[in-house]
Amino acid sequence: MDFSDAVVGGIPLVVLIIGLVQFLKELGVAGVALRIASAALGLVLGVLYQLSLAMPADLGGCLGVAVYGLALGVTASGLVDAARRVVAAR
Repeated sequence: MDFSDAVVGGIPLVVLIIGLVQFLKELGVAGVALRIASAALGLVLGVLYQLSLAMPADLGGCLGVAVYGLALGVTASGLVDAARRVVAAR
């Protein structure tokens, strides 16, 4: 999936999700709860973004919207983990 077009107000949604997850981390959320929060934030923001573009006409469209949102959250979580591994390897 390509999230390069998922920009709201000039802010890429992936970057926003990463920032919100880091904010939750500062509040003490950790481990599995942080991953669930990332997926949930991605789902909510991704669904809202897709709905702002067009309302799905059928069940397939609704599923596509949900998958987009989940993929957005999981991708944001994966980017943070990958960056952490790169930094730790140095």
